[in-house]
Amino acid sequence: DELASDVESQLKTKAKDFISYSLAVDESTDRTDTAQLSIFIRGVDSQLSVTEELLDVKPIHGTTTGKDIFTQVEQSVNKMELPWSKLVGLTTDGAPAMCGEVRGLVGLTRKAMGDTGENLVVYHCIIHQEALCGKVLGMEHVMTVVTKTVNFIRARGLNHRQFRALLEEENSVQEDLPYHTEVRWLSRGKVLRRFYDTRTEIARFMESKQRPVPELENEKWLGDLAFMCDITEHLNSLNVKLQGRKQLITEMWDSVKAFELKLRLWEGQMRRGNLTHFPTCQTISATVTIPRPTQVYADKLNTLKEEFSRRFADFESQKFNIDLFANPFAIDVDTAPEHLQLELIELQCNSALKTQYQSVGAAEFAPLLPESVPELRLHAANIMSMFGSTYSCEQMFSIMNLNKTSHRSRITDQHLTSVLKVATAKDIKPRIDKIICKKRCRVSGKS
Repeated sequence: DELASDVESQLKTKAKDFISYSLAVDESTDRTDTAQLSIFIRGVDSQLSVTEELLDVKPIHGTTTGKDIFTQVEQSVNKMELPWSKLVGLTTDGAPAMCGEVRGLVGLTRKAMGDTGENLVVYHCIIHQEALCGKVLGMEHVMTVVTKTVNFIRARGLNHRQFRALLEEENSVQEDLPYHTEVRWLSRGKVLRRFYDTRTEIARFMESKQRPVPELENEKWLGDLAFMCDITEHLNSLNVKLQGRKQLITEMWDSVKAFELKLRLWEGQMRRGNLTHFPTCQTISATVTIPRPTQVYADKLNTLKEEFSRRFADFESQKFNIDLFANPFAIDVDTAPEHLQLELIELQCNSALKTQYQSVGAAEFAPLLPESVPELRLHAANIMSMFGSTYSCEQMFSIMNLNKTSHRSRITDQHLTSVLKVATAKDIKPRIDKIICKKRCRVSGKS
């Protein structure tokens, strides 16, 4: 508790110097079915230094409506004495209670902010969005068979041991099959890859158990499996790029835009029968006799591309602000907001600053902006403070599940919050020496 209190005290002191800050809010249920609200803050001070820490963990024992969530967030913000006027971004998991514009967290936050509420930038977590985009592929006829087969092998200890022994006897490149867990971002791709690599052993094992899988003899189904392996691995690669603390929203948006362009490239190549970027499809096409349904796969890629465009429309609306931060020297002054035009001219005509920008890049360049361009500095602070995802919240929930286990389910809300504040502290560390100095040693008296 004392370590957590010291971290909170340091954060409160730092927060007084924030010129802008954003919040990432997510909610999950712990081992005792208590809803735990995770609130992370990312603030930027006058020196354009970024601080990202856990603001608070709030247990909600009753309903989890938008009003309930907002009440908890409001208490945490007020406890830290953070002015609402400096809140520039709010990132959530996209649940209705979070993103509702009237009675949700977003709507109530805008109302609490007053006149500045209309400027609040709201994002649905990029990683959640990317995971949801992958669902438009459909292909349930593939996933149903894969999941059913994997569950049969893994559900019983005897089946699992026998299957692993079979893989070892066959000198398979894979040693086991993982479960498919829907809530884990990378699970689908890993399960599909392992299933494809061990499809021969799986077919033999299932036949030995009188549970044959006829789809493993169906060339069209195997082609669909190969396509799903390749596209989910591409999606997983993007997902990994989007993970991590202190990711700049501009860099995350660059990754998404690059993936959309890749989808356009892959669609065109697929329509021409070019499988260069789909190695599993290339491999399977050499062994099957039926024509490759490349037009069907091209249509799937087109659907995925359109879903990315639709879901990331809110990021597209912030394109100018992102471009201004990423490369202020390439911005057309005539199209810029009037309060930034004079400062942009001054900046773009400064050859020394332009040289520095080219050598260090956008992220490192922001703190080098001179005091003579205060509006550009504030704009940079706003962009740097924004959360592109609720990754920090998800990471904290993993730590929560490691601490509040079935054997420690009676840990109090206060102690759980203290544990999580200490465990997640990154930019701020507990000042242990200072805490120790306040302690008084108790020396036993001499007899």
